[in-house]
Amino acid sequence: MNPSNQLDRKERELEAARRISQALFQHLSVEDVVEQGLKIALEVVNCRAGSVLLANPETKELVFYHSIGDQPLKPGTAFPWTQGIAGSVFATGEPVVIKDVKEDQRHLEKIDQLSGFHTRDLIAIPLNRWEGHPIGVLEVMNKREDRLNQDDVAILMIIGAFTALAIEQARLFQEAKLAEVARILGDIGHDVKNMLMPVMCGTSLLRDEMNDVFADLPAFDPDKGRASYELCLEVIGMVANNAKRIQERVKEIADCVKGLTSPPRFAPCKLHHVIASVFDTLKLAAQEKGISLAHEGILDLPVMQADESRLFNAFYNLVNNAISEVPKGGSITITGKMEAMGKTVHVSVIDTGRGMPAEIRDTLFTTRAISRKQGGTGLGTKIVKDVIEAHSGVIGVESEVNRGTVFHIHLPMEVATTFSSDHVSS
Repeated sequence: MNPSNQLDRKERELEAARRISQALFQHLSVEDVVEQGLKIALEVVNCRAGSVLLANPETKELVFYHSIGDQPLKPGTAFPWTQGIAGSVFATGEPVVIKDVKEDQRHLEKIDQLSGFHTRDLIAIPLNRWEGHPIGVLEVMNKREDRLNQDDVAILMIIGAFTALAIEQARLFQEAKLAEVARILGDIGHDVKNMLMPVMCGTSLLRDEMNDVFADLPAFDPDKGRASYELCLEVIGMVANNAKRIQERVKEIADCVKGLTSPPRFAPCKLHHVIASVFDTLKLAAQEKGISLAHEGILDLPVMQADESRLFNAFYNLVNNAISEVPKGGSITITGKMEAMGKTVHVSVIDTGRGMPAEIRDTLFTTRAISRKQGGTGLGTKIVKDVIEAHSGVIGVESEVNRGTVFHIHLPMEVATTFSSDHVSS
């Protein structure tokens, strides 16, 4: 390399370092850091398209976090981190420059097919922490003039180093925010627990008082009195049961804050009892909106191994969400049947609501989920997915606008004692 070219390369590297350091450390979210890092990488080496893939240690996959180009890949697209050119770079920690991907057997044609983009030349560089552990891969493709070369690799390694550092900084910032949220939740949980105590005591006193009052009422209309008495008992029972459930959930918050998150408690469970409890709890809310609750095939399901409390939370979230989506006169039906020669139960939660557009449906089961309920957080389906996966099950969804929604849940009858979070596509 002659001195002029060497000087030109050093100037490009310095300019890349200046731009990336100036841009990245203004951002405190991983999303913004990744987007800015990739954008600068493409501009500096003059490429048409690129992607940042981040590793998911739980599923052992590389996940497309952000893509830029004429036909960018959908975020969340994933493949095993042992496959492809990116997988090789992730494993070795060494960058690669490929002038013609057709000649490289590691190239995953299915990724081009998914995006509709034709990859010609490519550079993939590792995104490493300072101590060397990889967190992902940055790829750029199809240089506009000429082909990608080693000079481009040197510049991209600088950008990659700054990007990886900024990603780690953003993650640490988010973890610090979560720690503060956890502390506040602990305080809230303590107060809610205390406020629930008079509710629990009050329902007990009210039950005793009501028994005395109804016993002394004149028996001029015994049928009406009996019906009123039974309704009061039902409402008091519902309040007491749900106050107890709130206490249990608040204890989970306190345990979580202390780092004592408890594993699922598996025991023989009748799914019918879980569904009946959910319907009893939400019956009044459904009646107010003129929505019918029904189940089919649930009574015929055999006893399974499950954490009944967590399954209640999962189905409560699904039915409660559906109530807000179903118009008057609609219905919510939970069906159940055995599959896989009696080893798996398939439960469907079917509603006749307004359905979901793709942009909402595609965020379900994630922390990015979008809620259409007033005051909703969007975290309900993420909670459901966590419960189902804790049972070694899978969940998916079918939904179209104005055609209702169906959640499909597959649960094993017997659950292993250890769990892994497998990649699930809805």
